[in-house]
Amino acid sequence: MEGLEVTVLLGLTILVGALLAPRVRLALPLVLVILGLALGFVPALRDIQLPPETVLLLFLPVMLFWESLTTSLRSIRRDFRYILPMSTLLVVASAFAVAGIGLMFGLPWETALILGAAVAPPDATAVAALGRMLPRRMFMKLKAESLTNDGTALVLYAIGISLAVGGHVTPLSVTGTIVVSYLGGIVAGVVVAYLGFLLLRAISSTIVINTALLLIPFTAFLLAELIGASGVLAVVVAGVIIAYVSPRVTTAPSRRQAEAAWPFGVFLLNGALFVLIGLEVQYVVHQISAGSIGRLVLITLAVWVALLVVRYLFQLVGAPFYGRTGPRPPRGVRARSRVLNTFAGMRGAVSLAIALSVPAGAVAGGAVDGRDEVVFVTAGVILLSLLVQGTMLPAIVRWARIPADQGEIEEYELAERTISGAALAALNDLAAEHGVSDEVRDRVRFEGYQMLEYTNARTLAREQALVDAEVKALDALLDQPDPLAAGTEPEPFEGSGVLENTRGTEATGSGEPDGASGAAARRPLIEGATLQMIATSENVDLMQRSPLIRHEEFSRLKLALLDRKREVLLGLRRSGTVDDLVVRRISARLDLEQLRLQGLEEFD
Repeated sequence: MEGLEVTVLLGLTILVGALLAPRVRLALPLVLVILGLALGFVPALRDIQLPPETVLLLFLPVMLFWESLTTSLRSIRRDFRYILPMSTLLVVASAFAVAGIGLMFGLPWETALILGAAVAPPDATAVAALGRMLPRRMFMKLKAESLTNDGTALVLYAIGISLAVGGHVTPLSVTGTIVVSYLGGIVAGVVVAYLGFLLLRAISSTIVINTALLLIPFTAFLLAELIGASGVLAVVVAGVIIAYVSPRVTTAPSRRQAEAAWPFGVFLLNGALFVLIGLEVQYVVHQISAGSIGRLVLITLAVWVALLVVRYLFQLVGAPFYGRTGPRPPRGVRARSRVLNTFAGMRGAVSLAIALSVPAGAVAGGAVDGRDEVVFVTAGVILLSLLVQGTMLPAIVRWARIPADQGEIEEYELAERTISGAALAALNDLAAEHGVSDEVRDRVRFEGYQMLEYTNARTLAREQALVDAEVKALDALLDQPDPLAAGTEPEPFEGSGVLENTRGTEATGSGEPDGASGAAARRPLIEGATLQMIATSENVDLMQRSPLIRHEEFSRLKLALLDRKREVLLGLRRSGTVDDLVVRRISARLDLEQLRLQGLEEFD
């Protein structure tokens, strides 16, 4: 098929999947994989191949960079003792466990090791697509693990390929490969992020800023590949650094544009990738002889089960070494958390790219070419992890009964109250600095206090809701319903009369009596072909300090307060008081408020 036909086909499949997923109550990636499998029954569509360089050079840099931008750096630092062994030692243990199973089923050692390297690492894009229902901290730990474990898998893959083509592998060469892969990837990511920081700091155009952001992951990947290092790790490092410095070197319009464009682009790439995985499974199945399929299916099932068992046992053995902040959860909760974490580790794009990268004919493997065996088993493991683990994940989350984590919500509320209080404290100084009248300053102060009261009230309401939920659960446990909850009806809202009165007496500035004003407000805007003006004012003095000057002062003071809030917010992040994702959420709200004040012309 031609490139345009493939593009239209993938787009239509993603659209159909997005429409079907809510109706069949399945996650979109699962629906897209099933649609890809269905399309694979058409011979012409089955021949659509997924070149490994396409995944490595087009799909992965963009998707991994976005996942890095939306990853919490504080979470990585806090759980580093968990992430490091899970992204290195667990990958090695999983790869050798899979290689052992391959040897049991008659695969050559080299083929078995390549297979182990391919299926060992959980995939960041699959975790991000299907793991949103996980507890927040577990999701962030698993996401960070998935972003950093690909380097280990690629080192094992390089060793397996070297053995398969007759190369000589020594402990010294393995150590050198690991050092170059990890250190080189980190250095490449840091260098590209620093150059990107200098470039972003020097430009202010929205389009140019986002063009530079788009080039950063590809440049990091290219630089790492040129020095023989891990391109995946370089993209992740660059993304984490750019996410940290972005609030200081980008503008509000560029951030809002990026927040809209990147998720959409990643959604399309992610959807196309899941469809192509389904097509690839069909292609591989039809390339392998019927007599070998049964054996390879058994290998696939054994490998999939082994990955789950190794992941669970590794958590069980390594738990005492991870370290933990805060109170230790009960034993039952810890056991259920390990099961949930085990099923949440799903395979995806990186595994398929590694399998497809095996040179054709490079590995001799019994009745069929070793590359086909690796691709078949890898595709089967991806399919099982997405369709079985992904489908079971919601039920396992409910079964695990992990206590709700209110930490992010509490930090969000704390940050909102802190930045609002700091802005109000600096209001007098900012008003004097920007030449704002007392009238406008008092208006802004009134709005600020209203927002602060709203934030406090929302916090109290949330805390009261938690208390009420605990009381309700205790009553249900004791089979003693709350007598106060029986027979009560909500009282009418006392402010409704005030609202009515406000509508009825709205001032129009036209000198009309209240009744006339209310009647004018209730008339339709269009009567026949005549446009009715419902509010007029004939005595506006354009030379006085109202309304144009007051509006300009109001906007100037509000923008100054937004700058003050951002400064305090970033200070909270530096001190570790609030998480990076909380800062990202609040920054998005502040950016929207700034655009509302400045107007959409700032995008030009």
